Amino acid sequence: MTDVVALAAELMAIESPSGDEGRAVDFVARWLVARGWNVTVQEVTKGRGNVWASRVGGGVTLSTHLDTVPPFIRPTLEGDHLQGRGACDAKGIAAAMLVAADQLAAEDEHRVDLLFVVGEERGSDGARAANQLPATSRFLINGEPTESTLASGAKGSLRIYLRTSGIPAHSAYPELGRSAIEPMLDLLPTLRTLDLPRDPVLGDTTVNIGTLRGGTEANIIPDRADCELMFRLVGDVEPIKRMIERWADGRAEVQYGSHIPAMRFHTLPGFRSAPVAFTTDIPLLPRWGTPLLFGPGSIHVAHTPREFIDVRELRAAVDAYVRIVRALLA
Repeated sequence: MTDVVALAAELMAIESPSGDEGRAVDFVARWLVARGWNVTVQEVTKGRGNVWASRVGGGVTLSTHLDTVPPFIRPTLEGDHLQGRGACDAKGIAAAMLVAADQLAAEDEHRVDLLFVVGEERGSDGARAANQLPATSRFLINGEPTESTLASGAKGSLRIYLRTSGIPAHSAYPELGRSAIEPMLDLLPTLRTLDLPRDPVLGDTTVNIGTLRGGTEANIIPDRADCELMFRLVGDVEPIKRMIERWADGRAEVQYGSHIPAMRFHTLPGFRSAPVAFTTDIPLLPRWGTPLLFGPGSIHVAHTPREFIDVRELRAAVDAYVRIVRALLA
């Protein structure tokens, strides 16, 4: 069988930020074709697409994403750590799924599909397209770094865009204008006063002030300020929207961006389980079966310059995926 660490390093050596995953897609598709899988590449946008591989179908799909966040960091092996972009999010996971599925096929278990999507890190256009494919699986095992624990649930997310407006003027005569930045600065600290919902399993709803932009020059009274918020949801999104509309009423314009709902996942006896705070592609893939979430590595190092995965955990993940698939098909 293919060494999972070597395969992960090969995948990591291919630069594939969201929107430019074509070479990684081609590598995975060719790897699968060479091993006898029936492979479909579903074009999402020109030059990039989802990879769907199957044999018999009707069982379990192993799925994760091939895109990464920038910047590209080449793979290196330092002791027991495979370091670099995508080590745990999620090319190491993709490699473990590939090796596990190929092992199951070699053992005459052909009710396993593989689905590798693009665009997860920026809008999930790959998952949205993949949900249009004629999936037949009964279970979907999505791969994200959960520290080799089956996730019992995951928070959702909601992007909110705020805008405040002013009147431009020469900064030497501020009485002739009205700053757009000052009311935004007054508004944002009051986020802390909101009574955000809590869930006994998923924990607290949280909010991050992700971006803040305003003005053009120091000598011009700014006529516009923009802010992007990200809420991590533990329940229904509508109460959050109503809360924000009351909070911002008369003080800022509100627009809503992407929304992914909070979810609970299937778990199995004999496997550790715990909730996670991040969102996944799972809510966008309902046609692929009852969802589970499992993967080696820690989300705490994903998206950071020190991203890594422990090679012992990566190798153990191959066996874990095989055991999960067999338990679901039993």
